[in-house]
Amino acid sequence: MVYSQRSTGARRLLLSLLLIAAWEAGSGQVHYSVPEEAKHGTFVGRIAQDLGLELAELVPRLFRVASKGRGDLLEVNLQNGILFVNSRIDREELCGRRAECSIHLEVVVERPLQVFHVEVEVKDINDNPPRFLRQEQRLFILESRTVDSRFPLEGAFDMDIGANADLRYKLNSNEHFHLDVKTNEEGTNSLGLVLTKPVDREETQELRLLLIAVDGGKPELTGTVQLLINVLDANDNAPEFDKSVYNVRLLENTPNGTLVIKLNASDADEGINKEIVYLFSNLVLDNVKSKFTINSNSGEITVKGELDYEDCNLYEINIDAVDKSPFPLTGHCKVIVKLLDENDNTPEMAVTSLSLPVKEDAPLGTVIALISLSDRDSGANGHVTCTLSPHVPFKLVSTFKNYYSLVLDSALDRESVGNYELVVTARDGGSPSLSSTASLSVEVADVNDNAPLFAQPEYTVFVKENNPPGCHIFTVSARDLDAQENALVSYSLVERRVGERALSSYVSVHAESGKVYALQPLDHEELELLQFQVSARDAGVPPLGSNVTLQVFVLDENDNAPALLPPGAGGVGSAVSEAVSRSVGAGHVVAKVRAVDADSGYNAWLSYELLPAAGGARSPFRVGLYTGEISTTRALDEADSPRQRLLVLVKDHGEPALVATATVLLSLVDSGQAPKASSRLSSGSASAEAALVDVNVYLIIAICAVSSLLVLSLLLYTALRCSTPPTEGGCGPGKPVLVCSSAVGSWSYSQQRRQRVCSGEGPPKTDLMAFSPSLPQGPSSEDNPRQPNPDWRYSASLRAGMHSSVHLEEAGILRAGPGGSDQQWPTVSSATPEPEAGEVSPPVGAGVNSNSWTFKYGPGNPKQSGPGELPDKFIIPGSPAIISIRQEPTNSQIDKSDFITFGKKEETKKKKKKKKGNKTQEKKEKGNSTTDNSDQ
Repeated sequence: MVYSQRSTGARRLLLSLLLIAAWEAGSGQVHYSVPEEAKHGTFVGRIAQDLGLELAELVPRLFRVASKGRGDLLEVNLQNGILFVNSRIDREELCGRRAECSIHLEVVVERPLQVFHVEVEVKDINDNPPRFLRQEQRLFILESRTVDSRFPLEGAFDMDIGANADLRYKLNSNEHFHLDVKTNEEGTNSLGLVLTKPVDREETQELRLLLIAVDGGKPELTGTVQLLINVLDANDNAPEFDKSVYNVRLLENTPNGTLVIKLNASDADEGINKEIVYLFSNLVLDNVKSKFTINSNSGEITVKGELDYEDCNLYEINIDAVDKSPFPLTGHCKVIVKLLDENDNTPEMAVTSLSLPVKEDAPLGTVIALISLSDRDSGANGHVTCTLSPHVPFKLVSTFKNYYSLVLDSALDRESVGNYELVVTARDGGSPSLSSTASLSVEVADVNDNAPLFAQPEYTVFVKENNPPGCHIFTVSARDLDAQENALVSYSLVERRVGERALSSYVSVHAESGKVYALQPLDHEELELLQFQVSARDAGVPPLGSNVTLQVFVLDENDNAPALLPPGAGGVGSAVSEAVSRSVGAGHVVAKVRAVDADSGYNAWLSYELLPAAGGARSPFRVGLYTGEISTTRALDEADSPRQRLLVLVKDHGEPALVATATVLLSLVDSGQAPKASSRLSSGSASAEAALVDVNVYLIIAICAVSSLLVLSLLLYTALRCSTPPTEGGCGPGKPVLVCSSAVGSWSYSQQRRQRVCSGEGPPKTDLMAFSPSLPQGPSSEDNPRQPNPDWRYSASLRAGMHSSVHLEEAGILRAGPGGSDQQWPTVSSATPEPEAGEVSPPVGAGVNSNSWTFKYGPGNPKQSGPGELPDKFIIPGSPAIISIRQEPTNSQIDKSDFITFGKKEETKKKKKKKKGNKTQEKKEKGNSTTDNSDQ
C-alpha cells in the first residue's frame, strides 16, 4: 500500500520558485547557487567579473568577503576572481526545514569603499533518509473493535525539502490492517492503521507489522519502524472527542497557568468503563511537555513554560482520552497551538568598516561607516528604520534592506568642530515601538587650510642708532589655527635691496621665535627709516604663509660734533680774519661764526659762547648765543689791542654735549688807514639796507600767503572731518599743523630738507617747517617796543642752526608728565642776554627761566607711556590737533625728547612752499652778497 503526497508538495515548490524568481528580478544583486555537500573547491561563480571588478585591482583595493554567522563556507580566489566552496555545506544545518536557504555575502572593496551583496542559494540534495522518532510503536487494540476502526500512527520525518521530503508509506501485507494517510488543512499528514478484519484475541494476542517510509528523491531513501499490536479484550466503546483537531491562537509570552483549552471526551460505556482520563499522547515531544501541562481529570491544558514566538510559533499536541476499564479504550485528538508575535525584541545594530579619522577636506558622499540592522520579531514588529543625530554634517543612506551607510553630507571644518559624537538610533514598527542606540565618535583630521595670521598688518619699531650688533629690536608672532605640523610657524625675511645693500645685511629674524635682530649698528644720519616685511609660513603641505610690515625708525643720538663752515667760498676751516675800524659803535657786527651739526632735533641745536681771554681781560666783543654773530659791546678805543684773537665755543644740546672751537682774528684799524674799506663798507651798508627791505617785504608776503593757506586747509579739513567718519593713519591728509609764537619772538623760516628714508619705495621725502613772524620783545617791551635794526639780516648761522634743530619726521615724539599729555617748550626770556634787534632766538636749554609753549592734543591721540619713555607705537590721528599757545613761567629741565615732530605735508603744499622759499632765498642772497660773503 503506497500513498503519495506529491500533489501538495509540488504546488508549494512551484509557489516558492515563483517567489524566488520575482525577488531576484527586483533586488539587483548577484545570485549564485550551489548544491549542499559540494566538495572543497567546487566552482560557484566568477564573482569579480559579475561585480564589474578587474582582477588586478582585487588585492590593492583589499577585496574581501564576509558572511554573517556562516564561517568560511565560501572563499574567493584573488588570482582569478572565482568564488568556490571552501568547506562542507550542510543545508539542513544552515536552514533547517525552511523552503529557502541562502548564504548572504558582503563583498567589500576599498579605495573607494564599495559594498556588494551576493546571495548564494544552497540547493537541497537527497542526503537524509526518512526517520521515525522511535524504532518501535506499540498499539493496544480491543478485540471488540469494529471493522474500519482507525488507530493513529506516528509518521516519519525527512530533513530534506521539496521532492526529497515527499514521503510515501508502505505496510507489509497482512489480513487485518491497511494503511491510511490523510492530509489535514494545515498541510500535515495524519497516518493511521484501519482495521479491515476484526481480530480475535483468542486467535492472535499480538501482531508485528513493518511500516516503511520512502522519500521522493533520486535515488530513493527509506526508513522503517516496527508496529507491535497488542489485542485487548472487552470494553467495546472508546472515548470520543467533539473534534478530532482543535486550533488555538495564543500570544507569546503568555504567563504561566494561563488556560489554553478545555477538552471534553465522552464514552458510551457504563460504570468504570465510562470514566475518562486525559493524557498527553506518546507522540508528544519533550519540548511540548515543557511548555504545556494537562489536567488528567478536567482535560484543561494550561501554559507551563515560557512561550517565545522566535523559538517556535506552532505547537501540535496529541491528546489521548482513556477510560478506566481494566481494558481501557482510548480516544484521540490533536490540539494545534499557534503563537501570535509580540514586539518583545529590540532591534540589533552592528557598525563595521569604520574609516576614521575623516579629513576635513573629504569630499561629500565619503563613506565613513557601514551599519547593519536586525530584529527577531516578524511583520511590522521586525521592520526597522534607522535615524542619525545630529543630522549635520553626516547622513544615513540605505544601501540594502536593513543596511545603511554613514556618509558625509556637508563640508567639515576642524577649526570649528574637531570631533563629532553621533548617535545612531534603530527603531522597529511595533506598537509601542522598541529602539536601540549606538554611539559613534567621528574625529576630524586636520588639513593645512589656514595661513598664519599676525595680530596686525604693520608694526612700528623705534631703535636708537649705534645699537650693538645682534641687538634684539622686536619680536613678531603669528598664529595658525591648524594643528600639529600644519600649525608650526617659521619666520623669514622678505629679501629686497636697501639702497646698494641687501636687507639681510641690516636685520635678521629667528626662524622659530620670530625675534628680529639688528645685525649692525644703525646710523640715523644714513638711515632714518627701514621698512621691510617678515614672512610667516607653516609646515603644512603645501605650506601657507602671510607677511607683516615692520617700520623701524632709527632714533638720533648725539654722536656728531658741530662742524664749522668755512669762512669764505674757498676756505677749508681756516680761522676767520676780519679788519675792524676803531670808529664802530657798540652793537656793530664785525664777524660771524657758522657751524652745522649732522644730528637731528635737540642734538643739532647749536649755541655759541665766547671763551674768556687769557689773563682775565674783558673783551670788547661778544657773540650771539644762537646766531654766531660777533658784535662790539662798546665803542673801541686806543687802549684795545690792535689784534684781537677770539675763541668761540660751538656746543650742541645733546647729552653729553659735543663742542667745536672756532678762532676769530680781528685787526683793529683806524678810520683813515682803510678808506677803501670804509667806503666799501659804507656803500655795502647802503646796499644791504636796501636789499634787506626788499627781503623783508617778500618774506612777509610769502609767510602771510602760507599762513592763509594753512588756515584755509584747516577749515576745509575740519569740514570734511565733520561730514565723513574718521580714519586713522600717520600719512593721511589733514595732519596736524604746527604754529608757534612766543612773547620773545617768533620765526619765519623755510627750509627744504632731503631726508634719506629707506622704505624701499618712492623717492626720498621732503619736510617743511614754517613759523609765523613777529617782533622780539624784551623785559620793557610794553612801554618801549624795539624796532628792527636797519642792518638786521638773516645770517647763514641762523639758517644752519634752524636746519639742524627741530626736524619734521613721520612720527611725533612727546614726553608727557603723569598729569596729562601737555608738553612745555622753553623760549628766551629776560634771564638771557637780550638779543640784538632783528636777531631771532630759538628755544634755549635747561635751567633757564623762560616762557613756554604748551601743546595740547585733541581726541584720538595716543596716551603717552610716561616721563622719559618712548611708546611702542606713535600715531598722529587723521583729525587736526588742537594746539593751545600760552605763556607759563617754568624752570623745568629740557630733554632732547621734548620735541614734537610732524610728518610730511602733501606734495602740492610742498611744491608751493618750495617755490616761494626759492624766490625769497634768491632775493635775500642778492641783498646779502654786498654786505657779507658768509651769508651764503
